[in-house]
Amino acid sequence: MSLNCAEIEAVISELNVVGSHVQQVYQPSYDTIILELYGVAGRRFLLLSVAPNACRIHEIKVLPAKNERPLRFMECLKSRIRGYTLTSIAQIALDRIVRIEFSAPTLSPELENYTLYVRFWSSAGNILLVDSNGIIVDALFRKPAKDEMSGKPCHIESDYSSVHAASNAARFTVRDFPGEGTLSERISTFYTTQSGELSRENLLSAAKAQYEKRMSLLDNRKTELEKLRSDYSDAERYRQIGDILMANNQMINNQDTQGKQKLPNSMIECFDFYQNKTLIVKVDPKLTLVENAQRYYEKHKKAISGLSSVVEELRKIDIQREKLDSWYSQLVAEQDPFAMAKALQKAGTVRETSRPRYSCMSLQDNGWTILIGRSAKENDELLRHEIRGSDLWLHARDYSGSYVFIKAQKNKTFPLELMLDAARLAIYYSKARKNLRGNVYYTQAKYLRRAKDGPKGLVIPSLEKNLYVKFKEEDIRSLLDQTTGGDS
Repeated sequence: MSLNCAEIEAVISELNVVGSHVQQVYQPSYDTIILELYGVAGRRFLLLSVAPNACRIHEIKVLPAKNERPLRFMECLKSRIRGYTLTSIAQIALDRIVRIEFSAPTLSPELENYTLYVRFWSSAGNILLVDSNGIIVDALFRKPAKDEMSGKPCHIESDYSSVHAASNAARFTVRDFPGEGTLSERISTFYTTQSGELSRENLLSAAKAQYEKRMSLLDNRKTELEKLRSDYSDAERYRQIGDILMANNQMINNQDTQGKQKLPNSMIECFDFYQNKTLIVKVDPKLTLVENAQRYYEKHKKAISGLSSVVEELRKIDIQREKLDSWYSQLVAEQDPFAMAKALQKAGTVRETSRPRYSCMSLQDNGWTILIGRSAKENDELLRHEIRGSDLWLHARDYSGSYVFIKAQKNKTFPLELMLDAARLAIYYSKARKNLRGNVYYTQAKYLRRAKDGPKGLVIPSLEKNLYVKFKEEDIRSLLDQTTGGDS
């Protein structure tokens, strides 16, 4: 709900800001400007908002949260009217257009005066800064179709005359805003708590919806991981079933022309010599018994290597749930609607994901960037697009595993503790993970040579040196909590 012309006129009539000096200009959101004024009544904050369905002018008592980065129109106003005197404020023809005039400091007669036109229209609001010649210096929203852009003449005064005043005065009245204080104070309270996109009521509703959606995603992922953990926790049983199938290989005598054993159906009966009983095993009838046994052996290996990863990801999800609860609690306790809007915007929506800086998993370690390529494709992409000759390359010796890189910094050497952290990660993301120790060789990327006719991403190092590391899983959890760009 936007203010009508009668309400705008009433607010202007009670504002005691003429003669005040512009101390500062703020732009807490893309459609709102706040003028910090200082005059006989002390310091005042005048809010001018052209937000859709929330166009309004009134004073505010507390300055809202500042924008994290300077915005164009705010910087323009700072450079032009800061230090100027507000000499006049009036509504044009009762048509929800306000003219605010500023005069240059008396000690600087060479400076020109400026006028700020604010059009409080819900569907076409705008704020224009106009010089003494009637030329637009800049606009909050640049609209070429309306000639509302820098260098164009301003037509607001000529387009709207007093003919609208009588009809508007008869049609609109000042509504009864609840609360105590002046009309400006009651309007400020109303918009802060009940109306518009920046009302606490709407912001809290949006925050609750965002919280519930994000928490639902985490809960769903946790359910999936719990199932995986349950499956992986029985890893030894997969190996036993593989042994049982291999031991019962002679039980099926039907042979096809190629010598492959045929399986009668997807469930076969075997003797379980581990538990001394008959066991029904699920198999793929398209594969031989040996091939089915091999699949169970592969499940055993995958469960062994995957269990620790699943447990670690579950721990991370619990941390994310705690952070989400903390974020929501802090947002509910926040009273500044601009700060609430920024918190919502910064958190993003469920469908929005921030684009990672790197295509692989990465982390920050005391100001240094560590990159982890966990596949041939990631390694190749890193070597082609991200890695420079001075960057450090690390790899587990005598085991297949990830390439780990430390991005170099100008005029700095790699700290030993940083190299040890990277070496631990190289072991952790290799076939040597279960050992929790091992040798890692390292060299600068400029000493890497692609293997001729070798697989994608394969390199041969030279001038490499060795690091030996030993660690516990909890020693690198603090590192893994900082990872981005992939699941750890």
